[in-house]
Amino acid sequence: MFSAWSTDPTLRKPAGGARLVWCLLGWVLALSWGWPARSLDPQDNDMVSAVGGFYGARAEQRTREWRQLVRQGQGSGWSEREALSRVNIFFNRLRFIDDIRLWGKEDYWATPLEMLGAGGGDCEDFSIAKYFSLLELGIDDEKLRLVYVKALELDQFHMVVAFYPTPASVPLILDNLEGTIRPATQRTDLQPVYSFNGQHLWLMKERGRGELAGQASRLSLWNDLRSRFGVNRLNRPNMDLDR
Repeated sequence: MFSAWSTDPTLRKPAGGARLVWCLLGWVLALSWGWPARSLDPQDNDMVSAVGGFYGARAEQRTREWRQLVRQGQGSGWSEREALSRVNIFFNRLRFIDDIRLWGKEDYWATPLEMLGAGGGDCEDFSIAKYFSLLELGIDDEKLRLVYVKALELDQFHMVVAFYPTPASVPLILDNLEGTIRPATQRTDLQPVYSFNGQHLWLMKERGRGELAGQASRLSLWNDLRSRFGVNRLNRPNMDLDR
């Protein structure tokens, strides 16, 4: 039900102690891009070069395309819906792979640069990369949530990005398993568990609405992710997906 995705607060204690570790294996899109090449600023070029030097030529190209995407959107004044679509398509072309195989850890939240460097990631990595890209494209953090959900058909935990045009709106869901951005009311296969953005953490419930449960800093993986932003904190994956 849509009420489970609402931003309005009601009380509920979090249910269970499930470890939200494994995500779903999804298909990715192999699409060509329709935007023209755009010049990068010196900071972008330094970022691209650093990723290329650490991960290789294909990673360098992916990072360059990402920075061109962001700069194109910023320069063209994309609408929110166009920004959502472009970002979703861009990252959904990357490969899905479990953390334990790629990073040698049961749960690792890669930065966007690490995901682009590796050439893939799991559902958290897709969602995180989309979230930070949308922030760069000017979408207000208050309109975005990273949402842990239960994928009911496969009985698996998963992460998606939810975009709320207004606080009372039905959110639109960006998902690496589903190429089409659809309203939450059409994603009856997903049951929200909790959500967060750069400032807050919410608990969710099936019949009711999210309770503002505290700061996102409560999530240790979120803190670790934020501490690794930048080209000087890159980690190398256990696998070379570009071979």
